[in-house]
Amino acid sequence: MENKTILLVEDNPDDEALTLRALKRNNILNEVIVARDGAEALDYLFARGVHGGRDAGKQPEVILLDLKLPKVDGLEVLQQIRQDERTRRLPVVILTSSNEERDIIAGYDLGANSYIRKPVDFNQFMEAVRQLGMYWLVLNVSPPNPRV
Repeated sequence: MENKTILLVEDNPDDEALTLRALKRNNILNEVIVARDGAEALDYLFARGVHGGRDAGKQPEVILLDLKLPKVDGLEVLQQIRQDERTRRLPVVILTSSNEERDIIAGYDLGANSYIRKPVDFNQFMEAVRQLGMYWLVLNVSPPNPRV
């Protein structure tokens, strides 16, 4: 699991810290790149702006995407990911506090691989993160990066 990067797109510092703590506590020691708004996430994925020097061919194994983000909201981020040949197959897990039916429907309509509501209970959140890590970083076989 150590060579597989996770992109965490989260603007809430408390949720970011909780997610990082849950990953560490569950021995998910992968590199985690944190983008604190939708624009930063897109800059990272498409190697532009402050991420202009990074190798765009090295994409994260999974993206944990919040919906309520500044600058560019999570659904728009997902839409841009799915519209680009270089990123359209990346696994995107919506990890959000929203339980709005319209958000769930929109997320799946735009190509989310999974929609997980952040549990309020700390132990439930720890277990959700453990299962996410086990599935997306160990069990799941991702498609190869496209040569664009």
